[in-house]
Parts: sequence; structure tokens; C-alpha cells
Amino acid sequence: MINKYADILLPLPFGDVFAYSIPPQFRSSVEIGMRVIVHFGVRKIYSGIICHLYEEIHLAKFDIKDIDAVLDEEPVVNISQLKLWQWMADYYCCSPGDVYKTALPGAMKMESRTKIRMNPDFKETDDFLEKEKEVIHLLEIEGQVTLDRLNRVLGKRVYLVVKMLLKKNVISIEENLFDPFTPKKSWFVFLGEQSLTKEKITKALDSLKRAKKQLSLFQLFLSLTIYSDENKQTCISKKELLVQSGFSDGILKALIVKGLLRMEEVETGRLDLRKREEDHRIDLNEFQQQSFDDIKKQFLTKKPVLLHGVTSSGKTEIYIKLIEEELRWGRQVLYLVPEIGLTTQLTQRLKKVFGNKVGVYHSGFSDAERVEIWQEIKKGNRGSYRIILGTRSSMFLPFKDLGLIIVDEEHENSYKQFDTAPRYNARDLAVFMGKNNNANVLLGTATPSFESYYNAKIGKYGLVELKKRYRDTQLPEIKIADIRRATYRKQMHSVLTPELYDEMVRALKNKEQIILFQNRRGFAPYLQCSSCGAIPKCKHCDVSLTYHKQRSALVCHYCGYTIPVPLKCESCGSGELKMRGFGTEKIEEDIKALFPEAHIARMDLDTTRAKRGYEHIIHKLETGQTDILIGTQMVTNGLDLDNVSVVGILDADQILNYPDFRSYEKSFQLMAQVSGRAGRKNKPGKVFIQTTQPEHPVLIDVLKNDFDYLFLIQMKERKLFHYPPYTRLVKIILRHRDYKRAEYAASALAVLLKEQFNGRVLGPESPVIGRVQNWFRKEIWVKIEKDSSMKNKKNEIMEDISRIKSLPNNSGLIISVDVDPF
Repeated sequence: MINKYADILLPLPFGDVFAYSIPPQFRSSVEIGMRVIVHFGVRKIYSGIICHLYEEIHLAKFDIKDIDAVLDEEPVVNISQLKLWQWMADYYCCSPGDVYKTALPGAMKMESRTKIRMNPDFKETDDFLEKEKEVIHLLEIEGQVTLDRLNRVLGKRVYLVVKMLLKKNVISIEENLFDPFTPKKSWFVFLGEQSLTKEKITKALDSLKRAKKQLSLFQLFLSLTIYSDENKQTCISKKELLVQSGFSDGILKALIVKGLLRMEEVETGRLDLRKREEDHRIDLNEFQQQSFDDIKKQFLTKKPVLLHGVTSSGKTEIYIKLIEEELRWGRQVLYLVPEIGLTTQLTQRLKKVFGNKVGVYHSGFSDAERVEIWQEIKKGNRGSYRIILGTRSSMFLPFKDLGLIIVDEEHENSYKQFDTAPRYNARDLAVFMGKNNNANVLLGTATPSFESYYNAKIGKYGLVELKKRYRDTQLPEIKIADIRRATYRKQMHSVLTPELYDEMVRALKNKEQIILFQNRRGFAPYLQCSSCGAIPKCKHCDVSLTYHKQRSALVCHYCGYTIPVPLKCESCGSGELKMRGFGTEKIEEDIKALFPEAHIARMDLDTTRAKRGYEHIIHKLETGQTDILIGTQMVTNGLDLDNVSVVGILDADQILNYPDFRSYEKSFQLMAQVSGRAGRKNKPGKVFIQTTQPEHPVLIDVLKNDFDYLFLIQMKERKLFHYPPYTRLVKIILRHRDYKRAEYAASALAVLLKEQFNGRVLGPESPVIGRVQNWFRKEIWVKIEKDSSMKNKKNEIMEDISRIKSLPNNSGLIISVDVDPF
């Protein structure tokens, strides 16, 4: 069969693929999963993925465009991945193009870049507007410019100006394909002639007797390459040769001029694939071994398995033993973690056991690095990486023979993508991937999500519980510290209650480490005028500006809008502006004042933006260079530190009072996980939870470490009010620049939905932050019964959305759908 047509998936938000004709020269070589270059529309060019191949196609009414070029010699995406993408598009109510854009590294998605150049026969006259003259002047200097560059120079009116210049035949437009991936190359030094005899080498050495530095460098080259009896490599990198010799570039150039050495640029790649020693001596204790055996037994049923193990129970050792078994069978392993920061310590532990079989993949890498990891994974058994440790983006890698997926800290919110389509949850995606790839799935945590625990309790998942800490280490002692009482008695030390302060003094005296948790970055959440009560707000979002002292600025954490700190109130002119609340930056300053001798570090988004930011902070903790770590949610999971004896949760009320049906569940998880950082090895730990509500039921459950009781109570409430896991939730977000249009569209959509879902529709309502980046937002929540057809119900929702979008004056309306929005 000769394939003459192909369905091409493009990185565009359309609900379908597009048919293209395959030119004769490509018909024998194309395969599903290859990238191709196609024209789309009048001028746009994209790289797309071949999804289907056909011998014949019935589209007589349309002219089918040809594929312009085939980019790959073999598929970059496999059939299993395409199935996963389609499932995601169907389940999360988005287009396959949205999934494609998320799944492939940016450097593998080539797109056209509009370039503008001057027409050669153009003659300048005075009949031009000022903005048009600016474009002409720029083109005369630079020859050609991109639309992006013009947009930066001219601002919003760039398209109108370009349109007028096109009309006047002053400029021409062309689309060039932009390929952002370039292989990394390095200079290597070779012998001048490929087959020099010993006699010729001896003659060359004699000729250099008067040039001692050249002689020394040439001798070093010979000793480091195949021309020494002990080595087998024919070349050495220029950098390594010069570093080892200590000579300048000029000495090397002199040897090249004489023809004794030559240099070539060689593709080296960006990955560190050096051979490492492996140490497989991992011994499980009695309880770990029992859990390991139970997990293997339950894997035989092909169900996902939930490993519920208390903090510091040794779950990672069990993971390592399971990975060893998969590698013995020649299969690949995906080890998921919620945060980039967790990869740092885990990478060291895994590489100690598995050497360079371990690869790391997350958004902190450059696009080029991610492409090279993609290519290594695609090789399967021939590739260097057999284990991938990564965040949610690593789920899209082209695994050939996936045997095990581990989802560590499966309860974590970071597994959910909230901002852009597809709004997927990596934990749920792992369950589908396991079924799709015939791979085992293990969900591990000390504080399971209620959905996963419910699935385990009803038999949908297997359940293994590990209730003993490794080496019988005791769980930390948890104490509730009453902020109200300490404030009334004037006993507070800045943000510290006397109990926490005294314990910190003791810990520092004993050379022990401390972690302080506050889930808010910045210096102060907001400034407030003491005279009129006004609070500086973002002009683009309905949110107060956060004070960042280090930058001496007020910053919006939603759009990035930044202003200098005002000297007086904009409303009344008063100079009495006071800081309210506290973030990690202020805590750091206050703790430095309280403990001037201590070494203090901060771990939040501001201090970890750099590529190696996490690594530097964790390295200092591990080596004892940091005494006190202050951090946001980044410090809650996975940190395995021997010397931490005190943990302080500085404001539990902020977590407990969040308006969300899952606030109790999240509060328990967060506090239990932070508490688990204390006393992990031989020293008993203490945890202090500061609050104004010491009798709060969640705090009592945390004190008792009573997850089961909290789960039981919450399940009763959720069943009564029809919340997950007893129903499925779909959140619909409507956005418009005009508040009235957003409100009208949301009301009209809610009417349609309420007709179909019999009162199981909440809203429309404005969310907590009703305007972000000048987009007014409305939300509608739909509850779908578990026994209903989810696919049919979602189709009905999408039909209603299409009807609302097609109404007059709704062209500026954006409607997003978030399935399982938690």
C-alpha cells in the first residue's frame, strides 16, 4: 500500500487534524509520528506530527496542500504517545493541538517567523506618517526585521502601520521557518596526519626541541590520546588540553600551523553521560520488606497501588528496590516528583545506586537540553537513560518500554497544571499511562489525597501501609503555640511565640538545624495607610501589591506589575504607610536580628529562580553551612536532612481559612509534611504550629497524626454536599475585557447548564480574584454524578459553550474548561 495522504496535527487550538497530500518523493519514507513542514493558511508555516496515513481520501471539493518537507528519518513520537495526547484532549476538554504544544520541547516545534523587508524598487517620498517613517528608517539600517521586533519598537499599532506600508507597496513580507534547536558542538584536537608512523612522530618531536612550550604541549597530547600505549581515544577536547597543560591558545595554534595538530568541531551534546560507579547495597528492614512484597503481589492485579507510609518510613528505599527489578527485565522507569527542588537530593541518591542510567527532566532545563534527553529516551535499550526522574512534563517523553511509574508525594497540588490547556493532573495521567503502556503504577505519600485513599478503600487501587519510621525513629513531638495568648501577654519575639523561640535557642546551642515555614513570599503582603485605610492595589488585577524590600518595590504576584514604594498615600496624602502581615523576606530579616550569629537561608520563588538555585540552598543545608531555613511550600516535601530538630509553622490560620472545600485536607497534608522534616534520623524532633485557633479540629488531628479520622469526617460531609470523590467537578472560567460582557455570557451559560444538570450547577460567581491582567473572570462549577457518562456530559458542556461563543458581541470572550480542578 502506498500512502498518498496524511492527517497532520498542528500546534494550534483547533479540535481536529488537517489533511495534506504526500508528494511522491516522501511516500516511501513517511511514518506516523514523524514531523513534517506544512503551509497553513496564506503565509503561515508550521511543523506538525503525522497522526494517520491514507492510500485514498475523499475531499473532492477541496484543494489539498502538499507536505513541504519531512524533518525526521524516524518518528519522534510513538503511537502510545499519540493515544495519550488524544485521551488528554478528550478528557480535559481541549484540542489535540494544545496537548502537542505542551508535550513537545519548544525546540522541536518549529514555527514560521514573519520577516519584513523593503521592496527594492521603493523610492522614498514625503507622503508618509511619522510611524511609517520609523519603520522605513529601521529597515534601511537593519535590512529586514521581524514583526516581534517591530512590535517592541512601535507598540500596539504595529499591525496597522505594516498594513498601510504593504498597501503602498513599500515593504514585502515573507515567512521563514524558525528551528530553535541547534546541537551543541565543541572543538577537539587531532593529530595533524591520521596515520603518523613512530618515525614521523620522533622527527616531529626533534623539530620542536627549541620551542619548549610547543614540545611540552605536543607530548601531553600524545600521552592523552591513542598515540600513548595506555589510551584508546584519538582526540581530546581543546579545553581539556589547554587546562591540563596550562598553556595559552597561541601555543596550540603554532602546532596547528606546523601541521602537527589539527582541530575539528565535533557535536558533543549537552548531557553528562560519563560512566559512574554503581552501589546496589540497599537493605530493607522488616517493615519495608513486607511493604515491598505486598506491592509486588498487588501489581499482579494490574491495579495502581497506593503506598501510604509515614514521613521518614523509607519509601525511597522501596522505590529503589522496585526500580532494580524493572531494570533487570530491561524496562524503563519514570519517577515523578512534584517540585524541581526535590530532584536535587533524589538525583544524588539514585545516581549513587544506578549511575548514569538516571536522567533528570524538568522545565528548569533549556529547550536544547530537553531535546537531547528526549532523543536519548527514544532510543530505548540503546539509550543511556533507563530511569527518568522528573516533574509532570516528563510524562510526555517517548518511552519505548515503560515498566514502572512512581508518583512520589502523589497528594501534591503541583502535579496539576492550572494556567493553560491542557489542565491535566499528572497523577491521574500516570494511571492512564500505566494502562496504556502495560506498566505498573505506584502512588506514594505520607498524606494521601482523599481521592486516591477513597479509590484504595473501595478496591479500585491496591493499598499498602507503612506505619513505622525507618530505624524505629520516633515521630516528632507536635505542639500548638497560641499566638493570641502570647500577643496578649506581650511575649512574642517578632513572629515567634515564646515556645518556638526558646526551642530555637536550644537547637542552635546544640548545633542543630531549624526549618521555619510561611506560605507567603515577599516582605509584607500589603501596605496600608494608617489614616484612611487605603491599600495600594495592582492596576491590572483585583489584588493588593506585595512589598518586596530587597527590590524596594510593590509587586503584583499575578501579572508582575511593579511600582516603587510610595512615600505617601495616593488617596489622602498621608505619609503614614504601615506594613501588614509578613512574608518569607520579612521573617528572614527579623530572624537575622534575633539570631545574629546564625547562618540563615531562604527558599522561595525569589531565591530559586536561577537554574542551580535549589541545589545551592540544599547543598548548604546538607553540609551544615545553614542553621535556619525559611521557606514556602518548597520546604514541605522530600527534604531528607539528618540534623533538623525543630520545625516551626508560623501561621497555620492562613492555611486553615482558605475558601476551598479541600482546605481541611490540604491543611492536614501541609502541616503533616512540614512536621515530617524534623527528627528524621537519630535525634527526636519538635514541631511548633502557631495559630490563633488552638482548638481547631484539623490541628487536633495533626497532633494525634490521625489521618483516618479526618478522612472519615470529610467523606461524610462531601457525600452530603455532593463533592468529589462522590461526584466529578468541572470548572468553567469565562474571561472578557468588559465586565458586563463577562457577566452576561456567564449568566446565559449558567441558564443552559442548569437545564441539563438538574441543579448541580454552582454560579456564576466571581472568584476570589475577579480580575487578572485586565481580564474580568466569572466561574461556573458543574457537579457530574459518578454513574453518569462523563464523556456525554462533557460533550453537552462543550456544545453549550459553543452556543454562547457564537452569540453577538462575544468575539472577545474566552471560555476555559478545567476538569477535576483541584
